[in-house]
Amino acid sequence: MAANPSFDIVSKVDRQEVDNALRQAEKELATRFDFRGTGAEIAWSGEEAIGLQAETEERVRAALDVFKEKLVKRNISLKSLDAGDPRPSGKMFKIDCKVIQGIETDKAKAISKKIRDEGPKGVQAQIQGDQLRVTGKKRDDLQAVIALLKGEDFGVALQFNNYR
Repeated sequence: MAANPSFDIVSKVDRQEVDNALRQAEKELATRFDFRGTGAEIAWSGEEAIGLQAETEERVRAALDVFKEKLVKRNISLKSLDAGDPRPSGKMFKIDCKVIQGIETDKAKAISKKIRDEGPKGVQAQIQGDQLRVTGKKRDDLQAVIALLKGEDFGVALQFNNYR
């Protein structure tokens, strides 16, 4: 007898795709007319952080919009990008962004509670570190859980994998 069907709920971002989006935004900032002479730059600042800077608050916000546009084109959810507010730093304005990986415990508990309260009977969710494992007796129940979670907004980008 095989084990019950299951799948994992994760929140992961392909770093290579983020890097590609960053490089594309970097090229656009270097070539676009409205960014000439504004000192607009975008670069990695650590493993999961990105820094943007420009001479005015409006230009740094516009640079962030360019980066977000590139992320969307590469199918990366904007929920996985935590961008701060522009802050002055000397003569420049800076925005610090963080790439969110994994599901925080409180959000995992909220997802688990949603599955318990509104999901089909016999479906269980277990928190395993920064992901959840959902098991059930029937594959149709698991499909119903995926549809339920896709209709909700938990503030994180959810992916469903290891469907067995």
